[in-house]
Amino acid sequence: MLRFIVRRLLQLVPILLGLSVLLFAWLRALPGGPAQAALGERATPEAIARYNELFGLDQPIWVQYLRFLGRAVQLDFGTSSRTGRTVTTEFLERMPGTVELTLFAMVFAIGVGIPLGYLAARRHGSWLDSGAVIGSLLGVAIPVFFLAYLLRLLFAVELGWLPGSGRQEVRIDATHITNFYVLDGLLTREWDAAWDALLHLVLPGIALGTIPLAIIVRITRASVLDVVNEDYVRTANAKGLSADTVRRRHVIRNALLPVSTTIGLQTGLLLSGAVLTETVFAFGGVGSAIYDAIFTRDFAVLQGFILMLAVVYVLVNLLVDISYGLLDPRVRVR
Repeated sequence: MLRFIVRRLLQLVPILLGLSVLLFAWLRALPGGPAQAALGERATPEAIARYNELFGLDQPIWVQYLRFLGRAVQLDFGTSSRTGRTVTTEFLERMPGTVELTLFAMVFAIGVGIPLGYLAARRHGSWLDSGAVIGSLLGVAIPVFFLAYLLRLLFAVELGWLPGSGRQEVRIDATHITNFYVLDGLLTREWDAAWDALLHLVLPGIALGTIPLAIIVRITRASVLDVVNEDYVRTANAKGLSADTVRRRHVIRNALLPVSTTIGLQTGLLLSGAVLTETVFAFGGVGSAIYDAIFTRDFAVLQGFILMLAVVYVLVNLLVDISYGLLDPRVRVR
């Protein structure tokens, strides 16, 4: 198992280096270069020359890349041209919102997806099975931003049951310790703040969790159908074990192995930034910050956020591999 973990850790190095090369090349491939893109209408030849000299863009390309890599290792991605704050500070302030939204979306997807997929497999060919399959196809096919607009229009605008924007009501005088608003409300015993922050997660969390929900339903259903036809399940039934024992010890335990991998990968994808969902609900997370940076040409934020989100995604995948190795005895043996 230790060799498996070390091998996965060593594989991270070329992946992260490749991501840094792609990101560096993308910024240098912008029309007119980074200076032209950042300065916009103020891009006079003198301003471009000063910008290139200030940020070392007049140096050879390999020198620029090594400087970029050295700063990236130190989490120094420069300063946002929109807010004047360091990119790392902006990221650390925005990331808790995205983590909260991701956790809510995955709890929703897992809580509904696994039971629904299991029941669909146990009642294979019934109306429940057909409905689960059709629903999962619709969940993948419907664009997230379209569903987000529908949820906001119905439950926030028309019915007024749930808040439709932001992370918390601005009129609430809440104490923010960690920037995880729900957790902050619980730590400070500001129950109204915690409840309000939780309500603000409902609509964007459901919109964001529909695709993971659909995938988890399909994977769970397919996995359970495969496991119930395995020889060890037939043997357990032939021994006279109770249906609950067979279901718990042999079917569910083995069927959840591929589901756990799917859950980990979907969590990594959601943590990488829900740009559309956060934009629709004006949710102050990483995704909305990337959206703002695109339209304001804040390339320091784009560069830093994309690279740090890529690192988060790679680390989540590493944790998924390790967790799968711990759960699956075949990997532990290897």
